[in-house]
Amino acid sequence: MYRALLLTLTGLTAAAAWPVVPPTVIHPWAPPATPYGPGHRGIDLAAPPGTPVRAAAPGRITFAGRVAGRGVLTITLSGTGPPPGGTPLRTTYEPVRAEVKEGAEVVAGQVVATTEAPSHCPQGCLHWGLRKGDTYLNPLLLLHRTGRPRLLPVTGVAEPG
Repeated sequence: MYRALLLTLTGLTAAAAWPVVPPTVIHPWAPPATPYGPGHRGIDLAAPPGTPVRAAAPGRITFAGRVAGRGVLTITLSGTGPPPGGTPLRTTYEPVRAEVKEGAEVVAGQVVATTEAPSHCPQGCLHWGLRKGDTYLNPLLLLHRTGRPRLLPVTGVAEPG
């Protein structure tokens, strides 16, 4: 259901990849109740400084620089903006040192950065975010693969009545 919603919102159909390998989620996505309320607007993946960071999906590097002293990389995903998808979908990664320049086209799984210190996680981590305009989405939605739905027989369930 969530993947179908994401596809409806974005038009994204390309394959996606984990930004760090092996992936270990150490802080899940926890959207805020209000636009300025507390929450976690992405996920944190275990990644000590120096870990290669891969593009989660194909797109164009639209920001590679420092924000509040931290390295940030933003990829605007291919096929998610006008036309016909409307507002583009963007993934963000921090704290990182970019290995690619703004404007570069990247493919899913391509190394685009390395994690750097300091991090808000004691052992180091990558904060991975996903946005559509001003709306934060769970970046794990990018990893759900779609396939052709098929009905399976129900076994082991008593028939009613």
